[in-house]
Amino acid sequence: MNLHGLIENFLLWAADMFYRRLPQPMPESSKFDRCKLISHRGDHDNRHILENTIPAFESAVAGGVWGIEFDVRWTKDLEPVVIHDKDTRRVFGSSQIVQSITLRELRRTHSLIPRLEEVVDRFGGDVHLMVELKNESYPEPDIQQRYLEHIFSRLVPQKDFHFISLAPRLFDHTRFAPNQALLPIAQTNVKAMSELVLTKRLGGLLGHYMLLTEAIMEKHRKRQQITGTGFVNSRNCLFRELNRGVTMIFSNRASAMQSIVNIGYRRRDRHNR
Repeated sequence: MNLHGLIENFLLWAADMFYRRLPQPMPESSKFDRCKLISHRGDHDNRHILENTIPAFESAVAGGVWGIEFDVRWTKDLEPVVIHDKDTRRVFGSSQIVQSITLRELRRTHSLIPRLEEVVDRFGGDVHLMVELKNESYPEPDIQQRYLEHIFSRLVPQKDFHFISLAPRLFDHTRFAPNQALLPIAQTNVKAMSELVLTKRLGGLLGHYMLLTEAIMEKHRKRQQITGTGFVNSRNCLFRELNRGVTMIFSNRASAMQSIVNIGYRRRDRHNR
């Protein structure tokens, strides 16, 4: 990991520690009703269950979450597979570069890496799919777009899935989906990404909960656009985002966060008796 990545991870860790300890009021019942928890790369610890694998997604679905998030990259022979990094080093301990090898070569050594079509066929329609397009080249854009369209053909954009990306130019490869199904992810470029979403009338804006301020989110609420934040991994941080009216909440501990939401439901039911 480079120096920028180390600094970013430290800042995210520090923010998480701060909000973990900062008490938050119990959200109103309507906030729990609107809660849409998304499991970031599935439920995983990268020891017993690896990220972006079928077992990770099965665990998240069993936990009752609203959605699963996963990453898409392309092999040398133009097969979309579900993996975050451009290579297999961090998660699988090898040095294969996904875009430099064929699907057969990749699956021969790492059978846990699923094809995109497997994930969509297995979970599409049962849980919402947040499909992150990774920033890489598309050597055959027309062919690749038609393949994506085929894979998602039985699902309804917005209702069943959204495309998300740190690089909005990649949405050029998903022209079969309406703008409302496209969600850019902001990093430190929140203002520029927000303006892009407003100008192009995209579906909404995603980003870290420290960066999506009340003022930014209000602009998008007025346009009836989605706001989504990550990574919410504690009760207090969850309550903060629910109280702020965030539409979608991404978490590396989504099943645990869903349990907290379920407790909120039970408390509400007891109160209403």
